[in-house]
Amino acid sequence: MDKTEKYRLLNLVKRPIITDKSTKLLEENQYSFAVDRKSNKIKIKQAIEYIFNVKTKKINTCNIPIKQKRIGKFIGIKSKYKKAIITLHDEYSINLFPEN
Repeated sequence: MDKTEKYRLLNLVKRPIITDKSTKLLEENQYSFAVDRKSNKIKIKQAIEYIFNVKTKKINTCNIPIKQKRIGKFIGIKSKYKKAIITLHDEYSINLFPEN
């Protein structure tokens, strides 16, 4: 894997999604991430395995639509993104909440 490919994989995963539903999925060894909209499941799998040094079992993706957000009299939009739910093998885990 060359340097540009590693750079693309690092920029593919934007941030972890931490909601009530995603924290319940942590018990089943499933993790939710916001990823680049143009990415596919193969690239997402390569990125997760490279960044976190784990083995993935299954990946589910969905495109989250644009939502309107109102602040006073101003109406704006929340950006749309792709959500990836990654299921890991039983012996692997990702530490999203480090203890520092």
